[in-house]
Amino acid sequence: MSDKSVHHHARTNGRTSRQSSATGSETDVDDHATDSGVNGHDRERIEREDEDEEGSGEEEIDEDEDEDDDEEPALKYERLGGIAPKLLIKDSASAMACANQRLAIGTHSGMLHILELSGQLIKSFQVHSAAVMDISMDETAEWVATASIDGQVVVHSVSTPESQTFNMKRSLRTVALEPGFAKSSTRAFVCGGMAGSLVLHEKGWLRYNETTLHSGEGPVWQTRWRNHLIAWANDLGVKIYDTVSQSRITFIDRPPNSPRADLFKCTLHWQDDATLLIAWADQIKVARVRARPRPVTVAPASAGAPPFIVEITAVFQLDCMAAGIVPHPLISPTLAPSSATASDATHAAPALTAFLLLAYTPPDVSLLAGEEAAVDRAAQARKAAERPELRIVSRGGDELAADALGIADFERWGCNDYVLVEVDNAVSSAPSPASMGAFGHRERYYIVSSPKDIVVVRPRDWRDHVEWLTERARYEEALAEIERQAAAGVTAGPGEDAVDAVRIGERYIESLISQGDFIKAASLCPKVCGQDTKRWEAWIFLFAKRSQLQAIIPYVPTDSPTLGHLVYEVILAYYLAQDRQALLQTIRSWPKDIYDISTIILAIQAELDRAPSSSSMQTTAPETVVLMECLAELYTMNRQPGKALPYFLRLRRPNVFELIRENNLFTAVQDQALLLVEFDHELIERRRTLGVDVDPQQSAAITLLVDHIHSIPIGRVVQQLQSRTYYLYLYLDALFRRDSQLTSDFADMQVKLYAEYAPTRLLDFLRASNHYSLEEAYNICSDGDMVPEMVFLLGRMGNNKKALTLIIERLGDVNRAIDFAKEQHDDDLWEDLLKYSETRPAFIRGLLENVGAEIDPIRLIRRIKNGLEIPGLKGALIKILHDFNLQASLLEGCQTILNGDAAELARQLHRNQTCGFFLSAQTLCPMCNRPLYQHTHGHALLFLCRHAIHVSCVTSDEALAQQLDHSLVGMGIGGHHGIGGKIAFTAMVKARINNNCPVCRRKAEGGR
Repeated sequence: MSDKSVHHHARTNGRTSRQSSATGSETDVDDHATDSGVNGHDRERIEREDEDEEGSGEEEIDEDEDEDDDEEPALKYERLGGIAPKLLIKDSASAMACANQRLAIGTHSGMLHILELSGQLIKSFQVHSAAVMDISMDETAEWVATASIDGQVVVHSVSTPESQTFNMKRSLRTVALEPGFAKSSTRAFVCGGMAGSLVLHEKGWLRYNETTLHSGEGPVWQTRWRNHLIAWANDLGVKIYDTVSQSRITFIDRPPNSPRADLFKCTLHWQDDATLLIAWADQIKVARVRARPRPVTVAPASAGAPPFIVEITAVFQLDCMAAGIVPHPLISPTLAPSSATASDATHAAPALTAFLLLAYTPPDVSLLAGEEAAVDRAAQARKAAERPELRIVSRGGDELAADALGIADFERWGCNDYVLVEVDNAVSSAPSPASMGAFGHRERYYIVSSPKDIVVVRPRDWRDHVEWLTERARYEEALAEIERQAAAGVTAGPGEDAVDAVRIGERYIESLISQGDFIKAASLCPKVCGQDTKRWEAWIFLFAKRSQLQAIIPYVPTDSPTLGHLVYEVILAYYLAQDRQALLQTIRSWPKDIYDISTIILAIQAELDRAPSSSSMQTTAPETVVLMECLAELYTMNRQPGKALPYFLRLRRPNVFELIRENNLFTAVQDQALLLVEFDHELIERRRTLGVDVDPQQSAAITLLVDHIHSIPIGRVVQQLQSRTYYLYLYLDALFRRDSQLTSDFADMQVKLYAEYAPTRLLDFLRASNHYSLEEAYNICSDGDMVPEMVFLLGRMGNNKKALTLIIERLGDVNRAIDFAKEQHDDDLWEDLLKYSETRPAFIRGLLENVGAEIDPIRLIRRIKNGLEIPGLKGALIKILHDFNLQASLLEGCQTILNGDAAELARQLHRNQTCGFFLSAQTLCPMCNRPLYQHTHGHALLFLCRHAIHVSCVTSDEALAQQLDHSLVGMGIGGHHGIGGKIAFTAMVKARINNNCPVCRRKAEGGR
């Protein structure tokens, strides 16, 4: 059953319930006074007009409902499914209770049905002969107690046949099992009814014991038991009994002139162990039980006082009758504070800050005043009742929301025919996923019953909020809510269309397109389409059909997902017709494999062929330039660099060199060397005009030609550049810097080029190269009056005197003359220099200051003529004396060091040759790393450098034995008999071994 069949309309007209008494007043058993703060309730009602006038008021009602539709409801409704509708076809519900995922329904025929919350039947009992008036279930839902107007209380076990019946003789109205009934040994319950007594039944040894807790104040209409507190209502008011102290702790009176208690029932609901909600007729009271404060001194009057007191924390006067009341947590998206988030609700249980009230509006106001008697028959006829309402009322008395319920046959039912119960799934030990709320905690919801209908009421969650926004075309808010929930980690399960972001997003895009807002619609496509290529293509073609392709192009994905080739080709074709600069940028930025490059090349080539300046090398039209750039990029991406190269050259683009290098097009440009160099220098000049300091030596074209001399022969390049000698100079200079042998065939040409374009570097070239003609080079330098180069060339040709004459006469540089004379190592040259200096004081002083080992200063001083004035002579002489003094000191120091080292080495040699050192059988030979004495007849050699070595490591023992003169052994010479023999033998061994210590020799040679 859809929600619309249950929820008639939402009414949020700002009506408030007035809080009519001060909070915090205390009551106890002796307090029988009425609440002075409770005044007459407001009975303002909207009277229905006669049937003739209803037609004229329909338009106003429709307008009100349209306004109400703009306010989001707080609750959602559905009829209980399963077997429940069938049970009420021939019977009608009279009572209902819920506990531990089970629902108990009592009927007017005396039946009791136990159902699952889904409506599936668990068990049915025929428990009474008349209507069931009240049902109580224990916490486990294993035991169910029913009270009927037949005067009996029946306690059933759901899973076993156990059942007990208690006949109270008078019609009953209410029953309540003690908490923990299934585990309790007393199996206690209380019941009451028209007899006016509240009776406590407790199980004894042999039978149940009855205790009357209260009587004499009219029928007991309802009782509820929570923990150790029992609350009940009679005609005078509500009382609370403490089972621990076995005393009545309070009396909450009923206001005078209240509506009839038999027509407008009292509802008692324990919100928690200490809070009781009382809804009776048109008034709500909230009672809070707390421990009585301990006085400092115990007065005799308070010695027997109950241990608890009750505070009335709130009193609300209603404009309707209360058919039921339960606490309601504010978790609905329309009622929750704006600052609360789904994440907050996930970690903390919502506070019970409001009431859910089942409101009933009496059709006849005479019932409120007790004026049932009427004169005419029309007034005596029963009037049709209005729809019941579910209202959410805050603790401050404000009405937050109100919904009129579409209960079946609601015109026939009175206030006492409705029952409101809450279902708290937190009781369940293993809740199903369906019972989980929108914010991650177990869901709390409610059930409303009437004689012929049972409605499940649930707080609306964020899914319902999204659906409500979608129905009103508020798609942006709906998507924002979905994103907010996703950020908090809350997602909807599969199949829930209400939270299908894609579906909502598509409807939003359709709405924006219909409004003409294509840019905003396009911005939503990435979120809506995601990875769905078909959905992407459908929207792109729709935009293209509406001639709004430019709006969606910035959002078209090129990767993850990649769409079909046709989509990207359509976009490029659009750019070709509308924005060619954007076409070029798109070609450069898009991956090359997402569209057919050949197709785009053909389209652009056709467009370029139609351009008037496409065949000219001077492409002045900007659009033509862009088209050629596009073709160059496409050919490069299509691995056709040879076809791209002409366009790059025509466009004078600097990346032509990278193109040649990357695609190995060197053989293609070996005859275009001059064009490449000219193009490169155009780029250099262009950068210079922009203020960029560019070194011509860093020419990209020259570098390319030099780096690939195998593909671009040197001779071919030189031949092409001979008409532009500056370019030829740059090329040969770069080759020479790379390898001087590369330009050996063009050395004479280089001399001329250096003399013209880089005279300062000519001398370096002359020094570094040996492949040029000295005579031709001298003539070139002579023509250019390059004296240093001429001096160098004369020196290489052996004409030192002429070179020295050039230095003296043309340069007048004494230091250079001295350096030149030092380089030539020619005494005649020094003599010529001295002769030339005899009459030139400056040269004499220079020679004195810079003279070295090559010339004796005395020789120079003797050549000075008497009376010749030499500026700075004194300083020069002092410098000579100082230098010689320093030299003498250095020589003396070196001699001292040498003498000291020689003496130390002599002492060390003497010590090594005269002192002994320890050897043992385990001493290793440094040549073979084996012990010296391996066998008895082996020989070992001991050198003065203190190295002991096997004879076999120097020469073989056999060869040494053969070299000895055995004829001398018998005479005691050369054998081992006596000291003399050993000395003679040692002398002969020393004479036989020509080499010194092999260990020392190996170290001297660099070994280890």
